[in-house]
Amino acid sequence: MTIDAETFSLLRDAVARFVSERLIPREREIANLDQPPRDLLDEVRDIGLFGLTYPQEYGGLGLDALQEVQIGFELGRASPAMRNFISIHNGVAGQCLRHAGTPNQKARYMSRLASGEIIAAFALTEPDVGSDAKAVKTVAKRSGDGWKITGAKRFISNAPFAGLFTVFARTTDEAGNTALSAFLVEPGTKGMTVGKSERKMGQHGAPICDLVFDECYVESDAILGGKPGVGLDAAMKGLDRGRLFIAACCVGLAYRLIEDATDYANGRQQFGVPISRHQLVQAMLADSLTETFAARGMVESAARKALEGERITCEASMCKLFATEMVGRVADRAVQVHGGNGYIADYMVEQLYRDVRVLRIYEGTSQIQQIIIAKDLTTRRAKGERLS
Repeated sequence: MTIDAETFSLLRDAVARFVSERLIPREREIANLDQPPRDLLDEVRDIGLFGLTYPQEYGGLGLDALQEVQIGFELGRASPAMRNFISIHNGVAGQCLRHAGTPNQKARYMSRLASGEIIAAFALTEPDVGSDAKAVKTVAKRSGDGWKITGAKRFISNAPFAGLFTVFARTTDEAGNTALSAFLVEPGTKGMTVGKSERKMGQHGAPICDLVFDECYVESDAILGGKPGVGLDAAMKGLDRGRLFIAACCVGLAYRLIEDATDYANGRQQFGVPISRHQLVQAMLADSLTETFAARGMVESAARKALEGERITCEASMCKLFATEMVGRVADRAVQVHGGNGYIADYMVEQLYRDVRVLRIYEGTSQIQQIIIAKDLTTRRAKGERLS
């Protein structure tokens, strides 16, 4: 069940106001603190943004895929730091529990996640394991009535604030068969250590940390789905919606960059006229707007397909690939339009240029998206399927 069109319109307007009146004016503060201010997190909770995709039966808003990307278009207009909290929480981390959690697991956590009482984190990446989820080295071994997890996780978003970690580890059954499983681990569990926040190129305000598990003991009911081996499928389903939401946020940020660059070009004069009247500047602005419009169409098309109940793994990868690469080009052109001022921290375009770079890396690099797309393409053509 999703919210009706009138209620959704009010929600989208509220998010747009929150972004323009609360988030954008405090972007510098968020970056300097390198963490979200508590009062802004409280406002995110009050608006209901932590419950965007959680079912209404658990107190969430239950947005469908198309509604979710519309919110992404609005949230994306602000620096990605705050979006990171909302996206991870509603996306890869929350979707795993939604798709694969047992009734008891959902009853224990879903309402608390939907309300924002606790924030979710997704712990898959490791020091030697990034895009290849099947190569996870963290292991979980049977221990009495539970499991002991040993290993390390790298670059985990939301880690300092998380109240629930979805931790991926390799399990082995009695026959020696291995599988990727997921465990629901709460902070403070003995044997789990949260490392210090990393210094990053951009997205200051969205801290990432390492996690270390040293025979971290969890009860048997902590394994996602109640059994080993559901981790990989849960992760992939979570990534589908997560990648689509990232693409939507890229569209919103691209529009912000284009507006800022155009306003600057209208006000900046060279050779006696505003630089917006120079054809080469016009070309950069035109290319940026055209690519953004194309990305928006892709995102909405994929969301409609998801709305019809179809799996959108390939479509989500295409959207993430195109939109993240697109916003990188748009940010680069925006700096170019600003000239020397674009390289100065007094202008927000300098921060946004750094912020967008990681979008092509996390939740699957651009190169991994290309592999996913090509694999789907060759498989479909081997079956003789039409592409349209």
